Amino acid sequence: MSYFCGIDIGASAAKLVIIDHDRQAVAKAVQRSGVDYAACARRLLDEALGAARLTESQVRGSLATGYGRDNVAWACGKMTEIACHGRGAFHSFRRPMTVIDIGAQDSKVIHLDQHGSRTSFKMNRKCAAGTGAFLEEIACRLDIPLSDLNGLAERSTKESALGSFCTVFAATEILEKIRAGEKVEDIVKGAFRSVVKRVLEMDTVDGTLVMTGGVVAYNPVLARLAEESFGCPVLVPPEPQFVGALGAALFAVENAEKETPPC
Repeated sequence: MSYFCGIDIGASAAKLVIIDHDRQAVAKAVQRSGVDYAACARRLLDEALGAARLTESQVRGSLATGYGRDNVAWACGKMTEIACHGRGAFHSFRRPMTVIDIGAQDSKVIHLDQHGSRTSFKMNRKCAAGTGAFLEEIACRLDIPLSDLNGLAERSTKESALGSFCTVFAATEILEKIRAGEKVEDIVKGAFRSVVKRVLEMDTVDGTLVMTGGVVAYNPVLARLAEESFGCPVLVPPEPQFVGALGAALFAVENAEKETPPC
């Protein structure tokens, strides 16, 4: 049996997936990316190999993606996160789709046709608005754990809208809302709505709307707010934070099927 590995090193978290030749996942691992991407990649690989009871020699091919993809010395190759998130999403939902991936430092809108081929994409690179970094700043300003945001938003009964997409200005606006006595849960829901609105401005939706990434994985309220804002159902793959790594692993399989020499 041949095995294939995909690793997605994002600015905040790194994810790794090992699949077999039938494209079934046999092991997954995730941890904070930290400041040493190479060491993080090695730890993830060792963890996943141990969980699957495999040796590194049994991995026929591997591919890296994400912000830190250049730092994975053991990978056979690398691809952009645009390509890998699209490939991973299409693996779950084989139809024309628009993939929205909300990451820690950027957001991506990827359009795929009925064959899974990318037709276009857009990225938000210049501002933290519409990304996980925006939510981290909100949590910091409210002095609450980032992991508490989704639960607070779920309890909101009166959404408190934010007038600014800018992270700096929004943080100041939040302080004013606190001083005015507005409920924390209503402010948090307004922050999530702001993220969705920023993504809504980036592009339109063609076909099925799919959301991926760690931000939606830990904050499912985003998918429900996106349904309201885009006016269509939202599909979320199982374990959406691993979609990019899965896509990388699938590309590794396809490279092997094209008789690309293993590394």
